[in-house]
Amino acid sequence: MNLVDRIVPVLVFLVAVTVIAELADRAKVFDVAAREAAHLARGRVWRLWLLVVALATGLSIVLSLDTCAVLLTPVVLSMARQLNIPPKLFAFTTVWLAGTASLLLPVSNLTNLLALHPFRQLGVSYLSVSWRPAIAAIVITVVVLAVLFHRDLTRTYQVPPTPPVDDKVLFWGCTAVCVLLGPAFVSGVQVAWPASAGAIVLVILFAVRRRSELRWSLIPYKLVLGVVVLFTVVNFLSNHGLEGVLREIAGTTSELRLSATAALGANLFDNLPAYLAMEPVASGDPHRMMALLIGVNCGCLLTLWGSLATLLWRSRCRAAGVRISWWSFLWRGLILTPLVVLGAVLALNG
Repeated sequence: MNLVDRIVPVLVFLVAVTVIAELADRAKVFDVAAREAAHLARGRVWRLWLLVVALATGLSIVLSLDTCAVLLTPVVLSMARQLNIPPKLFAFTTVWLAGTASLLLPVSNLTNLLALHPFRQLGVSYLSVSWRPAIAAIVITVVVLAVLFHRDLTRTYQVPPTPPVDDKVLFWGCTAVCVLLGPAFVSGVQVAWPASAGAIVLVILFAVRRRSELRWSLIPYKLVLGVVVLFTVVNFLSNHGLEGVLREIAGTTSELRLSATAALGANLFDNLPAYLAMEPVASGDPHRMMALLIGVNCGCLLTLWGSLATLLWRSRCRAAGVRISWWSFLWRGLILTPLVVLGAVLALNG
């Protein structure tokens, strides 16, 4: 399969899922979900946090890590401000789980979508290899968050009223599409098809109910252009000796060494080009492919440029008045990243 054949389905999926997420946000699906979580938690921060963990994990798995980082972050930060809860607990919960929970399904991360081709060539189901390290990565992340923010988890808050829904047809229509995407994505169908169908349904629904929300800005032009550039540059470098250099660094036997090399590349250069550059080193074996994904998905949480989702997350934090310095992000990441990469690799071989 040539580069164009691989990149087109990824770009179609990226555009479709972004449109779905943005329209669902405009229909207040995420706002209501977060506020309902506050009600269910009954004034206890630790209960609220566990519900946000579940919401962040589900969004990352089904609608991709970018949806979690970009759309859920402002919702939970606003909620934290209204409830007088320190916001960093929820800020780090969204960005860390966006990365570590994005290992389970192909649709959870662009790197996973790219990995589908090698998995299919090997005749191996992606989910059959991913589920153990994915669960390990999520559990380790939750435990580390609980330890680092244990003081905040003991707080209480006053339960707020549920926000009104302006248009129940839009709200329930968007909710239904988001819920149905889960089983559609694991059905074995090329993921671009259900994502495109869901986006078309919501565009039609908004065209009938609230046409003013349909703007060209819903399409992530800059993100699509960036992905195309990354594909092109890495493909060029791979054809001019990059594969040999990376094969020497990553080795051919140790999956942990491969994951560590991939994590280093992701933190230096962003996880997408790191995956593209290292795919030829791992593509002959499903376990090495998953080790590569562990490195680029779960190991990119040391630097603020380790993934596009992290950059977008930080911009949403700034917009909400929450300052996250590079050092604040790094020292916490130095605690989580080695643990989650090691745990996921051990689970892969368990």
